Amino acid sequence: MTAKPAAAAARATVYGYPRQGQNRELKKAVEGYWKGRVSADALRETAADLRRSNWRQLADSGIHEVPSGDFSYYDHVLDTSVMVGAVPERHRAAVEADALDGYFAMARGTQDIAPLEMTKWFDTNYHYLVPELGPDTVFTADSTKQVAELAEALAVGHSARPVLVGPVTYLLLAKAAPGVAADFEPLTLLDRLLPVYAEVLADLRAAGAEWVQLDEPALVADRTPAELNAATRAYRDLGGATDRPKLLVASYFGRLGDALSVLAKAPVEGLALDFTESGGANLDDLAAAGGLPGKRLVAGVVNGRNIWINDYEKSLATLGTLLGLADHVDVSASCSLLHVPLDATAESGIDPRIARWLAFARQKTQETAVLARGLGQGTDAIAAELAANRADLASRAGSAITRDPAVRARTAAITDADGRRSQPYAERTVAQRAHLGLPLLPTTTIGSFPQTDELRTARADLRTGRIDTAGYEERIKDEIREVLSFQEKAGIDVLVHGEPERNDMVQYFAEQLTGYLATQHGWVQSYGTRYVRPPVLAGDISRPEPMTVRWTTYAQSLTERPVKGMLTGPVTMLAWSFVRDDQPLGDTARQVALALRDEVNDLEAAGTSVIQVDEPALRETLPLRAADHAAYLAWATESFRLTTSGVRPGTQIHTHMCYAEFGDIVQAIDDLDADVISLEAARSHMQVAGELAAHGYPREAGPGVYDIHSPRVPSAEEAAALLRKGLKAIPAERLWVNPDCGLKTRGWPETRASLENLVTAAREIRTELAARDS
Repeated sequence: MTAKPAAAAARATVYGYPRQGQNRELKKAVEGYWKGRVSADALRETAADLRRSNWRQLADSGIHEVPSGDFSYYDHVLDTSVMVGAVPERHRAAVEADALDGYFAMARGTQDIAPLEMTKWFDTNYHYLVPELGPDTVFTADSTKQVAELAEALAVGHSARPVLVGPVTYLLLAKAAPGVAADFEPLTLLDRLLPVYAEVLADLRAAGAEWVQLDEPALVADRTPAELNAATRAYRDLGGATDRPKLLVASYFGRLGDALSVLAKAPVEGLALDFTESGGANLDDLAAAGGLPGKRLVAGVVNGRNIWINDYEKSLATLGTLLGLADHVDVSASCSLLHVPLDATAESGIDPRIARWLAFARQKTQETAVLARGLGQGTDAIAAELAANRADLASRAGSAITRDPAVRARTAAITDADGRRSQPYAERTVAQRAHLGLPLLPTTTIGSFPQTDELRTARADLRTGRIDTAGYEERIKDEIREVLSFQEKAGIDVLVHGEPERNDMVQYFAEQLTGYLATQHGWVQSYGTRYVRPPVLAGDISRPEPMTVRWTTYAQSLTERPVKGMLTGPVTMLAWSFVRDDQPLGDTARQVALALRDEVNDLEAAGTSVIQVDEPALRETLPLRAADHAAYLAWATESFRLTTSGVRPGTQIHTHMCYAEFGDIVQAIDDLDADVISLEAARSHMQVAGELAAHGYPREAGPGVYDIHSPRVPSAEEAAALLRKGLKAIPAERLWVNPDCGLKTRGWPETRASLENLVTAAREIRTELAARDS
């Protein structure tokens, strides 16, 4: 193929870039600040150094227009709440006393003040802080951060485009503040919010911004006529302002659908579309709408969410078609590169045959620049890059690494019976209660206990040879004994071994499954200072040998109380990995499910009578369009049942989900056919308990009463109050008492105090129930 040069040189850009630095410098600085070891000035200087480094890397890769304002100490939606003055009343004093400490108080809470709710950013594993709004909310503009970061970029010679969360998406992501009627619609505040955005835009223009990007990813989900009308009003008003820069409205994560015509007609100068996630729908819709005459189109043709190399010829074909549909076409990644690791060249341990197939953030910026050059100058200008790209793609397509005939034969032999328990829940629960002998409102935890500095040191010492395997395993045994001893003394009913041997709930398993590979430096932000290294799913999946049986069995040998076996479910194993893109997700999920099924069966054979298979990503991975839900949920729930249905009726299967909106997947939760589910509920004030009750969910459930993403210790009275609220929706005989999530990120002092309070609350409610029934 030979692409003709565009009429005007295509520019390369991106919507955002990883924040943490090559060695997670931001995480270390922020956590050092929280602990009093790093001053506020030192934290700010680290942040400024990282921003300058990011811009320099982008420019060196060939990016013509860099983003500014996408950097955040914690979360860009929280930054937006600060920008528009939407600070909850309970945090105002802290913010007024010290803006930085108040910012972190909103994110993490204090002992006396609860933080903002946290949930998933669309269908990614990134978590944002949910804005709290009400009919009395007063918005005020504070563009300090946005203007300052633009000035930094301009001062060092970059062409910079400030990035803001758009007003419609901001309001659609918000919730009614505590004490406000649950049916309050934050979108009703749009007319109050738009003048504040107009003021920020004017400030940015005065500071030198030629373009400002307004992110509206909420518009790629199903939207009502009223919501589309709100988008029309928003961009009519903002586009009609006289004192403003040029506006680029950016969408990503899917097809704009009906919103495309809204934005195409709006008086804005540019539109950014995702051409990687929508199966060609955005391209077809754009052509059907007559294109974007007179406007700039930023074409997201490099996948910003996965780590496989781009197909240059396919992307250039898309870009060539787009040239006739807009006044000017520029090239970008499909979304912010926040969702991928920083640099694939830092990985020295990956098979070189696979390494050539990978593109992290730096490589994606290089791909974007190559495509912009090819679009603007013709394919002869990138002939060498095209040849190398063809060879790399052919290498992957023909590699034996990606295919295992035995795995494929086993997957093809799956029957419907493999995904069904031998008895229905009503019969299973009788056997389980008789076997386990648990009290009313049984207490448990979600699985992990604090990963101490000593544990991390022991793991590092093993990697570097400072201790041998025997010495490391003795350290793990010591930790398990300590965790079990604490739980028994605290009075917890169903114990866990604490997972001291695990680095991460996905990576630990990926390292023991064929078909997966782990990175050394592939860190991706999950929330705040929590970073994970998603493994890469490169080939067919199998389990060579048991992964968890040894440590679970050891823990059970130390106590008479039941110890849960702990596994990560197949959907989460996919969602929190960089999954292969050369076969349907459902096929990959079934492969993972069969490997996990072997582990579940081995745990049961070793005497484990309670097995938890976590699926926190079930809701997160739900497609943004309702028309796509049924197909996804069919293979997602099937893969869970395939994992868990090989056990006897008396073995109790648990699952866990956290930090997502569960109301629209309650039927899918029911379809999992787990015996017990634990869910996040503390920050959302037991919302999920009501959703389960409204559905008529018939099984046992543990809506969390301890928010583990905050350092504060909930009192026994607070936990008891949440339990009483939960009991209004879930009968006592089916209610469990547990934290929201695992305790890996917490410290031991707060963990001990919080769990002791949790047990005290459960005992208090048991006493109340006994008195009521006597």
